[in-house]
Amino acid sequence: MRLFTAVTLGTTIEERTVAELQRLRAVAPHVRFVKSEGVHLTLVFLGEVEEARLPSIREALEPVGPRHAPFVLSVGDGGSFGSPSRPRVLWADVRGATDALKALQADVSTALEPLGFKPEHREYTAHLTLARSKDPRGDPALARCVKALEGADFGEGRVDRLVLFESKGGHYHSRLDVPLTRVG
Repeated sequence: MRLFTAVTLGTTIEERTVAELQRLRAVAPHVRFVKSEGVHLTLVFLGEVEEARLPSIREALEPVGPRHAPFVLSVGDGGSFGSPSRPRVLWADVRGATDALKALQADVSTALEPLGFKPEHREYTAHLTLARSKDPRGDPALARCVKALEGADFGEGRVDRLVLFESKGGHYHSRLDVPLTRVG
């Protein structure tokens, strides 16, 4: 099974993201937009994992929740990864309690490392992926999307749990919810 850890952003951000994706499809009809269901911020991508490893992953992740308090993030504007004229990835900016998000991501990463899961990047950069180019060289339409996102406000949402998702058939299924329960 294909697994990753993430946080969800609540219904306001989900609904506004869906509206933005609809608007951006007209600007970039040939790129791969993210699924509108389950808008999330990936913390650690685990990749293909045998089902027999789920108990040890659960054991590693469950202690993380009590060490973190819920926090609020907001999403707006946008940017891209890759060449400015032919970006490969379109994203929306994540703001608010990003230090709390980075601390949660680091804790999840540390908890999973003894199980052999290495983080994809040295430093975690909070962003909400919106679309990817089908062409590995990038797509100029994504540069137009960055311009179209100027001033966009996706709202704010409360992050109150860590989720272990399984990606199956293009859909995300929660395999574990770990509430963030630290007070203060």
